[in-house]
Amino acid sequence: MTSMIRTLLAGAMLTGAGLVATGLADAQDKAPAPELAFQLTEGQNLNAFVRDRAVAAHLLLRNGSDPRILVAFPAGNSGVGLWFQPLARAATWRLEQPPRATTAPGVAGPQPAIRSIASIDAPRLRFKQAVLSSVRFLRDYQSVGRFPQELAVAPTIAGDTIRWSRARLDGAPGYLLQIRVLSGRLSQDGIVAVSGAPIRLEIVASSGEKPLTGLAPSDLLNARAANDPAARNALRFLSYREKFLAGSWRFQTYFGRDTLMSLRLLMPALQPRAIEAGLGSVLARLDSDGDVAHEEGIGEFAVVDRRQHGGGGDAAVLDYAMIDDDFMLAPVAVSYLLDHADAAGAQAFLARPLTSEGVPGRVEPTGAALVRNLRFVAGRARGFAEAPGVDRLIALKPGRMTGQWRDSEEGLGRGRYAYDVNAVFVPAALDAAARLLRAGLLDRYMTAEDRTILARADAMARMWRVRAPSLFRVSIPAADARTKVQAYARSLGIPAQPAVGAIGTAPLVFHAIALDARGRPVRIVNSDEGFALLFADPSPADLDTYVTAAMRPFPAGLMTDIGLLVANAAQADAATQGRFTPAAYHGAVVWSWQQALFAAGLERQLARRDLPAATRAILTRAQATLWRAIQATRATQSSELWSWAFANGRYRVVAFGAGKQDVDESNAAQLWSTVYLAVQPPRANRAAGKR
Repeated sequence: MTSMIRTLLAGAMLTGAGLVATGLADAQDKAPAPELAFQLTEGQNLNAFVRDRAVAAHLLLRNGSDPRILVAFPAGNSGVGLWFQPLARAATWRLEQPPRATTAPGVAGPQPAIRSIASIDAPRLRFKQAVLSSVRFLRDYQSVGRFPQELAVAPTIAGDTIRWSRARLDGAPGYLLQIRVLSGRLSQDGIVAVSGAPIRLEIVASSGEKPLTGLAPSDLLNARAANDPAARNALRFLSYREKFLAGSWRFQTYFGRDTLMSLRLLMPALQPRAIEAGLGSVLARLDSDGDVAHEEGIGEFAVVDRRQHGGGGDAAVLDYAMIDDDFMLAPVAVSYLLDHADAAGAQAFLARPLTSEGVPGRVEPTGAALVRNLRFVAGRARGFAEAPGVDRLIALKPGRMTGQWRDSEEGLGRGRYAYDVNAVFVPAALDAAARLLRAGLLDRYMTAEDRTILARADAMARMWRVRAPSLFRVSIPAADARTKVQAYARSLGIPAQPAVGAIGTAPLVFHAIALDARGRPVRIVNSDEGFALLFADPSPADLDTYVTAAMRPFPAGLMTDIGLLVANAAQADAATQGRFTPAAYHGAVVWSWQQALFAAGLERQLARRDLPAATRAILTRAQATLWRAIQATRATQSSELWSWAFANGRYRVVAFGAGKQDVDESNAAQLWSTVYLAVQPPRANRAAGKR
């Protein structure tokens, strides 16, 4: 269908726009309440979520001087967005009717949609750009102002209604954004308020992509889950039988690492069906070697990508660029199969037929896919186990600056060998392989060659545990460390005390965030020590050293009133410090799930019976300090991350993305930020009713 025909068809559909809108409103008023509906405001963004019949959607209204309307659909990771020109003064949206399911006239016929009514106290809104496509393209436009020009669509206007509508590039049912002006005057370039009243709009949005199947509440959480309505709502919106979504609005699809870490931290509170849905989604996307897929490109993103590479169709485009998720799968799977599931349930899950998306056309038992990953892990780990050396560590893939959870270009301080991957996840994956081999759970899916390869996993794990962490050890004389902390504190406008005093007289020792290409440590104190707490059994001496390093007050360590920061570049050079600011995505900011990781790790270590009293005291103090900060910021727990400002002697939370210098904005609902449903305060606090 040509663009001209689409425009004419859209115009014809708008002939009775007022009648259509009235019909939508009447139908909506009579409809039953949606199965899930909630709202939250984060920074400048007013967010409304709904799962209602065949529709799941996230409506975002941006307040301030750069307003926008955006609707993201989990179906096909698709969305529609309308950006307005900057305003002379900040304006505020008011959501008069939250989004509800309806049916709208799409290009290829009626399709599920959402309808909402909102108003904004602006004298005028001038249209800047509408983008209707994959959320990945909306995300690109929001961050860098670009999207593929073949996606551009002109609006049609009829009376008080403006409409952007088009089929998907391959002719499949497409996208709709329809705005009816209820108060104000509509023109070709915008909307003008009348008589000083707020501009009032009816918003109808739709995506023709196939809906996902939401997990029912009874299939999601068990009785151990915390009674936290905000986290429960966010998790429900992000949980589907087909997969878990990483976050909304920006990552409304499968991400391997996000799924695995969320499953591990949520596991005590999840029902088996939910755990198996998540693990199954990861196993289904393994490539032929057993590599874990990081992200999937689906819907129109897949159509565009395949055309650009000379292909066709809309089969998922899977990204295998990350290295950490490859070594996460085995430890998370073994936690479920051997520590949480009963024997019959574990065997039934492994025997279940799995339709592969990573190897199209392959159908295999789930257990066979898991064995493929274990072989992959053992193969990647073999070189260092046989001859330990920096050049045999697991490096980022050639030409990339990202490869683990700190996946912004500067997240690893330009390092090549990540601490968490090499010091924690590789040995943890090998340990998991050895456990599964001993348990015999995968025997029916293994060949003799598989058994021979995995029989070496125990010995390889020991070599990695002994030799890899020491390569990342940084030791800085106390006097030098204090000088660096004082200078860094001045540059940030925060006090140097009590951080300087917390250093003491012994050298400042911590694990570098990464090693550079020459094997030199990138001297950034970081929160990835939490992975070692959750997936390893450090010696008491290492627990004393590295937990203390993280828990010192920032900028000696990571601790602030509003949370545990994920990075502290005080001991790095000035150029690196400039790339790890409170405005950097993986800089001196707080990520909710990293705090939960550290808290869960501390609880796991405190459950050990081989720790001396002095080490237990250090861990207990760290636990109390961390939970005070977590509980002080409960209102932000379900968001992805937050930044901070310092005033009147205290840190205060600043929503990430609210500042002009922030490189991006956070998700209002983030999968791995819901993990506090399982990661709960120390038992004494819970008994005292402090949760």
